[in-house]
Amino acid sequence: MTKHLLLLALVLACPGPLLSQQSWIRINQLGYTPQSIKVAVLGCREDISVASFEVVDLLTEETVFQSRKISAFPTYACFNKIYRLDFSSFEDEGTFYVKAGAMQSPPFRIAKDIYDGAADFLLNYMRQQRCGYNPYLRDSCHTQDGFIVDHPQLEGQHIDVTGGWHDASDYLQYVTTSANATYQMLFAYQQRPKAFGDQYDAAGLPGPNGIPDILDEAKWGLDWLDKMNPSYGMMFNQIADDRDHLTFTLPTLDSVDYGKGLERPVYFVTGKPQGLAKYKNRTTGVSSTAAKYASAFALGAELLKAHYPEFCQRISAKAFDAYAFAKTDLGVCQTASNRAPYFYEEDNYVDDMELAAAQLFRHTKGPNFLKEATYWGQLEPATPWMITDTARHYQWYPFVNLGHYLVAQSADSLGRAQFTSFLQQGLEAIYQRGKENGFFRGVPYIWCSNNLVAAALTQARLYHELTGDGRYLEMEAAMRDWLLGCNPWGTSMIVGFPQGADTPTDPHSAFTAKYGYPIDGGLVDGPIYTSTFKKLIGLKIVNGDEYAEFQSNLCVYHDDWGDYSTNEPTMDGTASLTFYLSAMEEEEPELYPGFTYREGAIIRGDTTAKTIHLVFTGGDYNDGGEHIRQVLQQQQVPAHFFFTGDFYRNADNEALIQGLKADGHYLGPHSDRHLLYAPWDKRDSLLVSKEQFIQDLQANYREMARFGIQKQDAPFFLPPYEWYNATISQWTKELGLQLINFSPGTRSNADYTTPDLGERYRSSGEIMESILNHEKNSSSGLNGFILLLHIGTHPDRTDKFYFQLEELIRELKKRGYGFGVME
Repeated sequence: MTKHLLLLALVLACPGPLLSQQSWIRINQLGYTPQSIKVAVLGCREDISVASFEVVDLLTEETVFQSRKISAFPTYACFNKIYRLDFSSFEDEGTFYVKAGAMQSPPFRIAKDIYDGAADFLLNYMRQQRCGYNPYLRDSCHTQDGFIVDHPQLEGQHIDVTGGWHDASDYLQYVTTSANATYQMLFAYQQRPKAFGDQYDAAGLPGPNGIPDILDEAKWGLDWLDKMNPSYGMMFNQIADDRDHLTFTLPTLDSVDYGKGLERPVYFVTGKPQGLAKYKNRTTGVSSTAAKYASAFALGAELLKAHYPEFCQRISAKAFDAYAFAKTDLGVCQTASNRAPYFYEEDNYVDDMELAAAQLFRHTKGPNFLKEATYWGQLEPATPWMITDTARHYQWYPFVNLGHYLVAQSADSLGRAQFTSFLQQGLEAIYQRGKENGFFRGVPYIWCSNNLVAAALTQARLYHELTGDGRYLEMEAAMRDWLLGCNPWGTSMIVGFPQGADTPTDPHSAFTAKYGYPIDGGLVDGPIYTSTFKKLIGLKIVNGDEYAEFQSNLCVYHDDWGDYSTNEPTMDGTASLTFYLSAMEEEEPELYPGFTYREGAIIRGDTTAKTIHLVFTGGDYNDGGEHIRQVLQQQQVPAHFFFTGDFYRNADNEALIQGLKADGHYLGPHSDRHLLYAPWDKRDSLLVSKEQFIQDLQANYREMARFGIQKQDAPFFLPPYEWYNATISQWTKELGLQLINFSPGTRSNADYTTPDLGERYRSSGEIMESILNHEKNSSSGLNGFILLLHIGTHPDRTDKFYFQLEELIRELKKRGYGFGVME
């Protein structure tokens, strides 16, 4: 299967041999923030020795970091030997690759902004999972839900419970996962509100509505939970059952008949074992479900009250009712199956009770709630799967106990110490297992193992924020990297993310498998024990196993729609990752405060300072070079010169370039061959591939290097034809550069025009007049202005504006302006 040509383009842009047949270097495909822990994993089929490695700048092809900080590990998964290559101390920004001997990794970025928008990207999948009105399909599904089952008096009666999310690639709906997903998203927003944007409305359609998108999504979940709990004690846990699996189609085409046309069964919370056919669950009470309602309602009422006051008043009351109801029949409420023995086998409820009580304490400050939360939390110090290293399907759920975090935050010093130690117990168990292998993998390969990784990441981050203890930071980084490609298969576990990377392209979903619709943002189940995989019912590899050489006796992962055990995205797993990805988004200070941007490029400097930035570009002509240099020397004015690779390699320009450099001017890139990046009439399109863009810019920097101009000397790049778009800006940024362009408002950039252009031609007098008039008439004058001129023009232009340069500089100085180079 062909995967992600953009990444391939980057790899092809790297020099030298690609990867050894027997060894691979795995990295976080999204990249790394500058001050984060950065470890690449080299997995070998053969017993080779690795003593050192280097980091190479993709743009300049220069080695920028060398290290012997390597840890060796024995056989794990498909590799006979593994090395961890630690380059955490390297903090430069740009795009790089790791090289060890003949082996090299795919390219990766180091930048402060790599996680920007990551948490919002997950919401693409949540919107696609909506039941009722589905904004992805712009159509509605399951509008007749549903009819009540397992209720002593209301059996078969209709109840309106349309809404919520489909659980995964089937179209069942569970309060178990939906309430948790709702809470997780609310919690993520509460912890990191600045990380979330507003690009969609409440219906999930493009267009802002003044409410962060993650709150819109959580509100969608709360609306459904409100319907599923119409009154005290009237509580439902599930819509539909595994009869849903009889078809594999879009939700809008779902035609499974449960005995009442298109209505689907809605399971009443009975507190007793349930199942309408052969298979029954092991329900023992109502607490696990009712408490999940309570925590979601309580936090939702807090965060949404400014937007939906009446709704929040109602669900606030329901939060107290749900918690009270949870105490009437202590026990777990599992999901119900029908045709197959698979269901969510939740076996704990005290974690749900703790979270509900802790959230109600936050909601009311009532001390009894904190006391009760402490009681429930002490009954289960560590989430059991973290200790036992195994579990049945969803046996210990939610996979992370956020109640411990809330109690630790709210309790006195003794309580805080106790509950942070509870968090540490689970992390320590994972740490002890993980430290024995090269991927630092301490999470079991049970079904939905990626959800466990997301849970452990959340707990590790919250523990570190509570305590400042750095013991688990490398393990946290390893788990984060695992989800983003640093794993035996070298693939991200999130559909479509990072963009252009190796990510799931054939997930278990009718959207993709049957209709070709991408389901971006979904976190897939993840690798599973090989022994478990062999026992599951109905699995088949349909489109071949492109990761066959990386499968092992320990675990398998298949990017194939026939494997529902490893490659099916889940709604709750995706939602549970929103906190962690938002926590990774750094609140960085603006690099160029007061500057003006367009399509990602700086087009004007600080408008509060009377400083002008002179820019000269050069490609084919240099006739004004020596005159311009003399004027700048006489007037003691620094300037920027952006030249193409062709200009730099032209021997006729060598003396001029050396002179400008000796004078202290900025010399930078203008592309190698002066490519046109985008059509003039369709700016959002591209005329070059990423591979072409990178290779061309690499060639430009190679020519600059002949004059001693290094990347650190030339961080600004001015695009050819001064024409670009947001994609070009992003590609530039990924290489550790900043795109700049001229400031609009004058005709200075038309100094290249020739008389044969007719109305487009601008004389030197017109150009001078436009500059001085703009200075006079604009409220900010020419403050921070990037004034672009050409170092030479076609011979047909005899009216050379560079002969007016001295007059222009003198006049602007007279008006109080200085001249500077951007730093």
